[in-house]
Amino acid sequence: MEIYLDLISPPCRAVYLFAKALGIPFEFKSVELTAGQQYSEDFERISIVRKVPVLKDGSFILTESTAILKFLAQRFSAVADHWFPADLQQQARVNEYLSWQHLNLRAHCSKVFLLRALFPFAMGCEAPKEKVDFALEDMKQSLDMLEQKFLQSKPFIVGNKISLADVGAVVEVMQPLGVGVDVFEGRPALLAWRNRVKKELGEKLFEQAHEHLMDASRMQQKMQNSSELEKLKSKFQRLFR
Repeated sequence: MEIYLDLISPPCRAVYLFAKALGIPFEFKSVELTAGQQYSEDFERISIVRKVPVLKDGSFILTESTAILKFLAQRFSAVADHWFPADLQQQARVNEYLSWQHLNLRAHCSKVFLLRALFPFAMGCEAPKEKVDFALEDMKQSLDMLEQKFLQSKPFIVGNKISLADVGAVVEVMQPLGVGVDVFEGRPALLAWRNRVKKELGEKLFEQAHEHLMDASRMQQKMQNSSELEKLKSKFQRLFR
């Protein structure tokens, strides 16, 4: 089984962390987003979506991180039930969070990251303060909702045990840290949850999965020095128009 990934991407980190933590065997196939490899002809033969992650299991090809996470949880019998519970109500809670996050926590945390990390390369200047402030406010509202609706006073999103919902959430809240925005400041309960998730997945694995993110300045320098990426600048500019 092959999984195509770039660990700068939160959905890719979610799939990677889950598979590695559970000992699911797979071959890591690197697709470097900041080098534009998702637009290559070779990758298009794998997926016309041109996004990662992508799972290839023989002739079966699957896109979308939440679909991949659920597939892995159900494909391998050694995966404990709490990751994606058979109980309909608990499973519905996992699905509820994963459905909510796309246009909320994921969108808003990623927007902050992209404005700080990609906007200068794509647009040739720093992101306007009003855009950044608006993105930060949206992110704050999503973080509030994560705490108040989904976590409440529970150890994990579904209850006393970790699930796919926590894996999907934790990688999103980590993303702004890559550009110096500390989402945990003034949020001790959120920080405590992050630390519980980190411990369940494996602290060393968690740190390793986020190494690339925490060196976002290197990523920006690499983009500036890439003649190949310069050709793709117009594609990135569409993100901010």
